[in-house]
Amino acid sequence: MPSFIASDGVQIAYDDTGGDGAPMLLIHGFSSNRQEAWKRTGWYASIAQRGQRLVALDLRGHGESGKPHDPAAYGRDVLLGDITGLLDHLGVEWANVFGYSMGARLALSLAINERERVGYLILGGVGGAFFDPPPSGDPMALAMEADSPDSITEPMLRSFRQFADEQGEDRLALAAFTRGRGAPVTRDEVATIGAPTLVVAGARDELAGDPHGLSELIAGAKAVSLMGCDHFNAIPHGLLKATVFDFLDGYLDEGFG
Repeated sequence: MPSFIASDGVQIAYDDTGGDGAPMLLIHGFSSNRQEAWKRTGWYASIAQRGQRLVALDLRGHGESGKPHDPAAYGRDVLLGDITGLLDHLGVEWANVFGYSMGARLALSLAINERERVGYLILGGVGGAFFDPPPSGDPMALAMEADSPDSITEPMLRSFRQFADEQGEDRLALAAFTRGRGAPVTRDEVATIGAPTLVVAGARDELAGDPHGLSELIAGAKAVSLMGCDHFNAIPHGLLKATVFDFLDGYLDEGFG
C-alpha cells in the first residue's frame, strides 16, 4: 500500500498509476474509500483506458489511511493539506479533479484555495442543497456512534451508517470527521472559481439537489442531471462516466475544446 505521512503525522494511503497522461485526482465521499468509490465501480479501468494518470487517496478517517478520533484532526484546512501534500509528494503540479459528494466539497475548496493546481473541476453528487445550513445536533455523527443501524430512523442517515458498516470503516473516526467541519463555503467564494467546471448529480438525488443551483454561481460551468440516478447509484452508472469524459474532452462546450 503506497502512503505518505501528512504534516501532523497521519498516514495517508493512495494509488498512483503514473504515466505521462494528464493526471486525474479522485476524491471519494463520506464513509467510502478509494477502492469502493472508484476502483470497484470501474473508474480506475475507464481512466486507464483513456491513457490518463490516476491519483486517488483515502481521506483520513477512511479506508487504509490513519483514523484519528479527534474532531480537530478533520478541519477543512487539514484535509486540503492532505490533498496538496499528496500532490507535492508525487510531484504533481496540477490535476483535473473529480470529487463526489463530500469529496466534491473538498474539490471545490481546492479550486478556491489552490487555483493553479486544478485544471478541469468535476463536482459530483452536489447541487443547490450545497448551501443549505447543516442540521443541528450532529445527526450524522450520532448515526455513526449508534449501537445499531436499526435504531436510526432517518433513511439517509441509516444508509450512510449501513454503508460504513459494510466497508468495515472506523465509525468513531467517521463521527469525529463530521464534527470537524469548519465554516461553510460561501456563494461569494464559489463565484471566484476559474476552472472549467461540471456539476453533475442524479435527478433523484435529494441530498444534492438540482446541480444548476450550484453551477449558476461558477462562470461557464455546466450542470447535468442524470435521469434515474440517486446519490448512491450514480457513481457506477455509465451515464456518469459518459458525462464526465465528454466534459473532459471538451464536448459540452466549444470554449473548453
